[in-house]
Formats: sequence, C-alpha cells, structure tokens
Amino acid sequence: MVNDLRATVHAQVERLVELGYPALAGLEPEQFRALLSPLAEIDDVDLAEYDGGPGTVPCVLVVPPGLVPADLTVPLLRLAGSDRPGFVDRHHGEDGLAPFRPVNGLAVPPDPYLLLGFDRGEEFRDVAPQDALPVITGRGRTPVTVEEGIAAATHVPGVLEKNRCFMLSGSRRVERTGDRRVPALWISERAPKLGWCWDGNPHSWLGVASAARRMGAPPAP
Repeated sequence: MVNDLRATVHAQVERLVELGYPALAGLEPEQFRALLSPLAEIDDVDLAEYDGGPGTVPCVLVVPPGLVPADLTVPLLRLAGSDRPGFVDRHHGEDGLAPFRPVNGLAVPPDPYLLLGFDRGEEFRDVAPQDALPVITGRGRTPVTVEEGIAAATHVPGVLEKNRCFMLSGSRRVERTGDRRVPALWISERAPKLGWCWDGNPHSWLGVASAARRMGAPPAP
C-alpha cells in the first residue's frame, strides 16, 4: 500500500500550527502553512517503504533552527498520554542548544524538509555512538540531528518510551574542536528531556537514531 504523503504532510503542518510554531517563527498561520505546503508536492515516495514498525516513523516534517530555534520547540514536546512539557538539560549551559550543528558531510537543507525512514535505533542500545555511527553510515543511512529528533517526537510522541529513547549523533557542538558530547532525547521526571551523553559511552536505555534520507520541496515551476 502506498501511503498518502500529501495527507501526512498536511496533518503534520496542522500539528505544528496547533502547537504555536507560526508565532515562534514570526509568521501568521497562513504564512506558515504556505511556507511548508510545497513539501506535500513531493512525488514518487512510497511511505510504506519506510515503515519499519515500532520505533520508526516513515515521514517527519522538520523545521530548521533558522526558522524556529530548537530551544523553543523542546518545551512543546509531550510523552504519549501526558501533559508534562519537555525541557532542556541545564548542563547544556547558558547557550542551550544553539552551539549544536549538523556534523560534516550531512546534506541538511536550510529550509523545511522531510526526513524519511526515521528509526530510533533500538539495536544500538548499549552501544557507544562512536561505534554505532560507522554501522549506520555503512548501511547508507544518516545519523539524526537535534531538530530531526525533536520533530520525530513532536509528530509521533510514542517514539519516546521507557528504556527506548535515542541519541542524536548527527549534531555536535561546534565551538570546541573535538567536543565529544552527543545530544540525546530521553525521559526524565515523566517528561521528554533533551540532554547529552559522551560519544564513547554506551547506555542501555538509549539507541542511536538514524534515517534513510532527507528531501526538500521541489523547485517552483
């Protein structure tokens, strides 16, 4: 069965409007919808191809930090069936998530885009990110960034479960050469938490998230 990409994108746009993303971006709701609606025109994508079962999301609409900073979106996260807001770990420091950027080599579009084939990477629980990354890239997949992880948990809160959360090794801090901090999303105080772990440390409750591909909107005719 070919899933309806258009319906999926429209539903995710409306989810973001409901959460207040337009105001965070300094836009009216209709302006925000117009900005994201071209993503629904992407064709030749069979979402069933990217449905891998529990812990996966076939299609995720990602809002880049240039439009809405990640620090503003984490508090909008909720666990499935909960009203407790997400929060950013205080150990990120005064600059919060701003220092994190995509690692070299990731073709991350500067404008809103679709992330296809998100997987929270359960097989990499108890595996250090530095050891999981070569396996992920060797399969032709891409590590997931901070914004992409937030997007997945925004649109499908159930991807965050007890003992089944994930690291976001597609983003690293850029102000220090060789910084080994890897951002991660997990559950703390019964709410989503954006924290970080060391690149060389495995954690039994954290996988390493990956995705199949990124797709920007088609060019205007």
